[in-house]
Amino acid sequence: MKIRKLGNSGLEVSALGLGCMGMSFGYGPAADKKEMIALIRKAVESGVNFFDTAQIYGPFTNEELVGEALAPFRDQVIIATKFGFHFQDGKSIGLNSRPEYIRQTVEDSLKRLNIETIDLLYQHRVDPNVPIEEVAGTVKELIQEGKVKHFGLSEAGVQIIRRAHAVQPVTALQSEYSLFWREPEAEIMPTLEELGIGFVPFSPLGKGFLTGKINADTVFESNDFRNSVPRFDLENRKANQPLVDLVTDIAAQKQATPAQIALAWIFAQKPWIVPIPGTTKLERLNENIGSVSVELTASDLKQIEEAISKITIQGDRYQDAAQKMINR
Repeated sequence: MKIRKLGNSGLEVSALGLGCMGMSFGYGPAADKKEMIALIRKAVESGVNFFDTAQIYGPFTNEELVGEALAPFRDQVIIATKFGFHFQDGKSIGLNSRPEYIRQTVEDSLKRLNIETIDLLYQHRVDPNVPIEEVAGTVKELIQEGKVKHFGLSEAGVQIIRRAHAVQPVTALQSEYSLFWREPEAEIMPTLEELGIGFVPFSPLGKGFLTGKINADTVFESNDFRNSVPRFDLENRKANQPLVDLVTDIAAQKQATPAQIALAWIFAQKPWIVPIPGTTKLERLNENIGSVSVELTASDLKQIEEAISKITIQGDRYQDAAQKMINR
């Protein structure tokens, strides 16, 4: 497994991380806990040392899963989690990044993860009711107290990133980024490069679309959130199929899989980008890890860029309620 540095922070992680959300939440029924513990531990044995969870995944059950799975490897791994949603009776009822609430929920995360220090703590979504300076200042105090090592942001815009970074250096920004969603290239990525901040793309496989396993005939589980994502409407799936066809063609040329090409493309963009694809299947984990060895040449990248320029992606990536929580 290759190692990458998240910006100028000095935090070194495996070139590929593992997003653990889907094991407990979001893509249908939660997977079998014992199987997921085995999968996470297999990832460690395969060289993955960067694991992503969050309070809201479950809620709470994913942090417990990740904590139990990684307990035997604590000194070998980097655990990232997130705060920022307000919980009442075990359910999320909106955003809350008030300093006292951050402290309370971080203590809860430490207990669920069964660790003394959170390696990377993200604000999950920007709270419009709390100045980002207060949020960054609170995390700075938690770092000084030894409860957190690094500060991250998720889905934040350029000005929020700059303001937060001025108070407490931001180690990484997490946002969606893939061949399916390239919006961060316009403003976000140049800002990260300027400030020396790492980039951790979630959904680097386009929520499964870029694997080639989803088509017009796919039926999702009733509690799979993709049912509410405009991009996955039947007509949009049909309209976006040329992107998958392109990736599949490149994969055939490189003797790789579409998923490996999608991940290799991300690796080729910047050396400080670390994607965190998620999976509940061992064969997919191994396939994703294999992407680290796939090299795309300048000619390959040019071919992809020229082909993509002729494709217009259809459909928003979130429904309205979720989109309003993204502060750009």
